[in-house]
Amino acid sequence: MSMMKSHDHLARWWVNPVSMVRELFGVEPDPWQIEALMSFPKNPRIVMKASKGVGKTCVMAWLIWNFLLTRPNPKIACVSIDASNLADNLWTELAHWRNKSELLKHVFEWTKTRIFHKENKETWWCSARSFPRAADKTQQANSLAGLHSDYIMFVLDESGGMHEGIMASAQNALSSCIEGHILQAGNPTHLEGALYNACVKNAKMWKVIEINSDPENPMRSPRVSKEWANEQIEAYGRNDPWVLVNVFGQFPPSSFNALIGPDEIREAMKRYYRDYEIGRVARIMGVDVARFGDDSSVIAFRQGCQMFPFKKYRSLDSTQGAGRVAREWNDWMADACFIDASGGFGSGWIDQLKNLGKTPIGIQFAGKVHKPELFENKRAEMYFDFCDWIKKGGALPNCPELIAQLTATTYTFTKKGLLIIEPKDVVKSKLNGQSPDEADAAVLTFAEPVSVFQREEGNSKTYSYATDYNPYAERV
Repeated sequence: MSMMKSHDHLARWWVNPVSMVRELFGVEPDPWQIEALMSFPKNPRIVMKASKGVGKTCVMAWLIWNFLLTRPNPKIACVSIDASNLADNLWTELAHWRNKSELLKHVFEWTKTRIFHKENKETWWCSARSFPRAADKTQQANSLAGLHSDYIMFVLDESGGMHEGIMASAQNALSSCIEGHILQAGNPTHLEGALYNACVKNAKMWKVIEINSDPENPMRSPRVSKEWANEQIEAYGRNDPWVLVNVFGQFPPSSFNALIGPDEIREAMKRYYRDYEIGRVARIMGVDVARFGDDSSVIAFRQGCQMFPFKKYRSLDSTQGAGRVAREWNDWMADACFIDASGGFGSGWIDQLKNLGKTPIGIQFAGKVHKPELFENKRAEMYFDFCDWIKKGGALPNCPELIAQLTATTYTFTKKGLLIIEPKDVVKSKLNGQSPDEADAAVLTFAEPVSVFQREEGNSKTYSYATDYNPYAERV
């Protein structure tokens, strides 16, 4: 497309962004994407409430390019839940579509924090704004402050976790411009904040576009496979909080919350207790068995307030895996070993260990709990016990993977008011396909109470239960 010909198209693209997407990028938008694109010119406030993986970031990028290309001297500010999320998702998506258009590459320069018109750098741009993940409402609002123009746009990516106060600066700027827009999108994870406010409290002010992956919905997003959606529904049920969010695009019964913060984990990794500080307490092993070829099997070791470096293995069959565990069991003279038996993946390891004279304990993550008035299942109980142990002084080995795995994991409440941890598959998707193997191995060391046996050099002992066991009272 020649530059002169493309300029002839700008007026049409202004009122018809779908034409721009088809002609500039050579792609056909999904039906719901067409609705969002065509709603943009006439609606100053658009919110996309979406399930997982439907292509909302793509639509945001298209509309940013449309506004930059067709409006004179526009200014756009983009924010996400944190700087890394913005860089990895929306900003990367913007670069992707720029690289598909000779016109955009000719007219606009792209940098890691700014896109600008090559001939009007100071007045014609889109900037990446950020705030700390733990920012309060004032810090979030300040990220959009100071922006004024006749043509102005604010873009909020992953707004499900943003405070509604972030809207203050954007709303003020819209009152004094020729054309202004607030575009936000996110997963409905919180019953408060920017997304919830737009979709529920102030829905009359917003064009609300709902996108889901419901296999039974003819208007579902085709980008999410029906097989995957049906698997989630079958595995967890239609009313499971994460199914509501990730498949149906609906708000859960209660908000999702971070299990633990990265700073607390890093502090625990700086701690280390000597033998005399640990005391004479049980040595416990937790074993997470690889479920698929890209996962790893991990062995965790904990004695009281000290967790030791993990042992990680790939491509072990049950005989090899049991042999590794038995050797570590003997060398460390462990008092108990808990193995993830969910889905039957660890059953082969358990059987082989029994053949070697060991007494491993299989743990079902969906199994019964000691505190049924608090937790939905064993997985939730173990994760909360582990994080509580960290907060009360537990020492962790230096393991960056563990930081990512624990901070990516969130919890919420069921309709019965019980605590529940999001499914492992959901956490894995947040980690770009990496399984939270270290975290699962670590929490297994909190599966059941264990008493210590008198250790003799070269003599491995078996586990036993001790009803008065308190994992947080071991540091004496």
